[in-house]
Amino acid sequence: MPSACVETSLDGFLGGRLVLEQPVQGYRAGTDPVLLAASVPARAGQSCLDLGCGVGAAALCLMVRTGAACTGVELQPGYAALARANASRNDLPLEVIEGDATDLPPDLRQRSFDHVFFNPPYFAAEASTAPADAGRDLALRDRGDLTDWLAAAVRRTRPRGTVTLIARTDRLPEVMAAVPRVLGSLRLQPLVARAGRPAKRFVLQGIKEGRAPFTLRAPLVLHDGSRHLRDGEDGSDIARHLLRDGGALSLSDPAC
Repeated sequence: MPSACVETSLDGFLGGRLVLEQPVQGYRAGTDPVLLAASVPARAGQSCLDLGCGVGAAALCLMVRTGAACTGVELQPGYAALARANASRNDLPLEVIEGDATDLPPDLRQRSFDHVFFNPPYFAAEASTAPADAGRDLALRDRGDLTDWLAAAVRRTRPRGTVTLIARTDRLPEVMAAVPRVLGSLRLQPLVARAGRPAKRFVLQGIKEGRAPFTLRAPLVLHDGSRHLRDGEDGSDIARHLLRDGGALSLSDPAC
């Protein structure tokens, strides 16, 4: 776990507008929390909850883009400490609470939020090999509790608020089976590395007590061309807009 004796790096996000300290060995934030934050339809004055916030990447990206108030819940004390440090480093008032996202501390159970979002562990524990780093293992492999993640998110969401998550597409059947009935107006956004390739990740968003039909959006393509042909960036225009410029990905707009 991150501590005073663990090597960390400082990494830029959103074109350098956000700088995050994170462990060199262990779970490291990449593009997923940025894409997750871009998908949350928050605005200034609203409240947001990030379940399993890690070093704070998604919550802090959302705060930079929108000015919304964010609270992060993180089970691992070392990552929670880094999230607090990153909030301070970037002069953002992120509230970080240590606790289990599926069994929230009593004070959080009394609160509700306009938007709840999360990046659940990517791999089913029984279908994957444990990483050597214990913190990375806990962050990436679930404990068979994906249903509990969704239930906790919906419970903390105000009526007509949104729940948003990003996950691997091989978990999609499991995610859809676990969606509580009260979460409606579902919008599914596939994410593909390049045009014509299978989607490896997706963003799913729902509205508590929403009644609109399910929407399957056209894939969002993150890189230009059929393959990487030269040195340097080959991100698509929409990827640059989201990942570098801190733009929003509205899942209620016409599909990209």
